[in-house]
Amino acid sequence: MATSTCCLDAPYRHLGHQLCGAKIFTKLDLRWGYNNIQVKEGNKWKTAFWAKYRLYKSLVMTFGLTNAHAAFQHFMNKLFKDLLDVCVIIYLNDILIYSKNDANHSKHVHEVLCCLMENQFFCKASKCTFHVTLVEYLGIVVSDEGFSLDKLKIQAVQDWPMPTKVMDVVDTLDTREFIPIFSNLN
Repeated sequence: MATSTCCLDAPYRHLGHQLCGAKIFTKLDLRWGYNNIQVKEGNKWKTAFWAKYRLYKSLVMTFGLTNAHAAFQHFMNKLFKDLLDVCVIIYLNDILIYSKNDANHSKHVHEVLCCLMENQFFCKASKCTFHVTLVEYLGIVVSDEGFSLDKLKIQAVQDWPMPTKVMDVVDTLDTREFIPIFSNLN
């Protein structure tokens, strides 16, 4: 039995529109990501694997299942449907809360944290940033002035060696989705 793969688009293209006018940001990183989602009864056999003479079935969604990322994103979108595009952007386990002022931001953060608590989701405190005017989200530096790339990431691209094999060219071209958002190529 073959599984068709669900595609998942990173939210880079829409950040400019969504964050227009935002001045205050909070970034949350969920602990355990996919493992927060229980596998539906009757579907656990699809997660089965053999290890040391025994068959194991996952009780929760694990990393590596074909559509785990898409299913998790869908779940998160449903969970935060009333806040998406209002004050929240979610990509998998990375949540960005954005607001135009301090008063609204405190309210927005409270709403998101209450929703997470009600659904027994927990954040990695060491990876969270609260109530700041500049934040790194999905490799992009976001502020009230707009977006930029982390200078270390720019330097890493500038330091790439010249491609010498076909696979080197393919690896370099994999950045094509990311580049149009941040530059004009002539």
